[in-house]
Amino acid sequence: MLSLDFIRKNPDVVRRAGQLKGEPAPVDEILRLDADWRAHLHKAETIKAEQNELSKQFARTRDEALKERLRQMAEAGKTELSVADAVKRELDDMLLRVPNIFDESVPIGETEADNVVIREWGSKPDLGFPPRTHYDLGEALGIMDFERGARVAGSRFAFLAGEGARLERALVQFMLDVHTREHGYVELWSPLLVNTAAMTGTANLPKFADQLFKVEERDLWLIPTAEVPVTNFHREQILDADQLPLKYVSYAPSWRTEAGAAGKDTRGFIRMHQFSKVELVKVTTPETSMEEFEKLTHDAEAILQRLGLHYNVMAMCTGDMGFAQYKKYDLNAWAPGLDRYLEVSSCSVFNDFQAMRANIRYRPGRGAPPRFAHTINGSGLALPRTLDAIVETYQRSDGMITVPEVLKPYMGGVELIGAR
Repeated sequence: MLSLDFIRKNPDVVRRAGQLKGEPAPVDEILRLDADWRAHLHKAETIKAEQNELSKQFARTRDEALKERLRQMAEAGKTELSVADAVKRELDDMLLRVPNIFDESVPIGETEADNVVIREWGSKPDLGFPPRTHYDLGEALGIMDFERGARVAGSRFAFLAGEGARLERALVQFMLDVHTREHGYVELWSPLLVNTAAMTGTANLPKFADQLFKVEERDLWLIPTAEVPVTNFHREQILDADQLPLKYVSYAPSWRTEAGAAGKDTRGFIRMHQFSKVELVKVTTPETSMEEFEKLTHDAEAILQRLGLHYNVMAMCTGDMGFAQYKKYDLNAWAPGLDRYLEVSSCSVFNDFQAMRANIRYRPGRGAPPRFAHTINGSGLALPRTLDAIVETYQRSDGMITVPEVLKPYMGGVELIGAR
């Protein structure tokens, strides 16, 4: 969240950020509530001061007539504090609805058409034959089953079977090994259900409640990404500066309602209610957060390069970057059968927006007051779209799929999916 003090001092900056993000910030309402809250506090403090003086007068004079006046003042002060508390609760809720500001390097724009490709790797493969989609290949090979998924759980659910399930497991293991052994991340296995405080800490609540699955009659939510539990791993904690940056990687199934996605990617293993991700999370100092953000993005890119997948890195414009992000890149892998790019990772830096919500702080030095940390996250990578890009890129004219070289050790010697 943005601090109340920041909004007081920079109302026009906050308004501009909200307008350019397409997330109107209730700045005027916040400033009104802030003035109202402080006015009631001031009145309560004034009454308290007058009450103290009257109490001293009563102690000297023992004038019984002052007792009733003291009682009235005590009640009035209590009422003012009660009103101030109610206004503050409304103010705190309003602060959670203010979008983050953005870095000045972010492209200004309204829609995805205004996003900017800043680099790409490799080239679109020329397969030498008309490529098929992952869902045609998957169903023909018996490694993807959408009909049974829908029968068991409804639309936007699917089964992976046999070598399809093994391919996803191989991808997860490969990514975890690279990120832990080579990129220096610490692996976490996290809860898959979190409470409201954790969801609020990462800015999923209250803004995106309609995108989340809630457990009835319990303060528990299914995670939309491992970012939520892993970022909250250090909630309500003061870290030492020499601990930073902290780097975590976590594999987790994730769930999203895909509200508003009616008619989008209804075919295939693309926009699912349940999917898996390998998530990267960093906790850093403000001075190093932008550098660490770039490093995290390159760590995610390294996976795509080793898999031999053509991709681009896109800087998201203000109108397409999201409510909480300070700056955001999308990594998009090319899928030949679909003839388009698929987003396989979103890498974001949040400055102290999440840390302030989750109260994640660090102490710059001995005796120094604690400061809010900065947080960063990104998929390294997300499934199933990475799997889709592999299936479509490594397909053969006979309908079988070659296993990428780096995944062969994780596939138990299987080199060709579909071979009998």
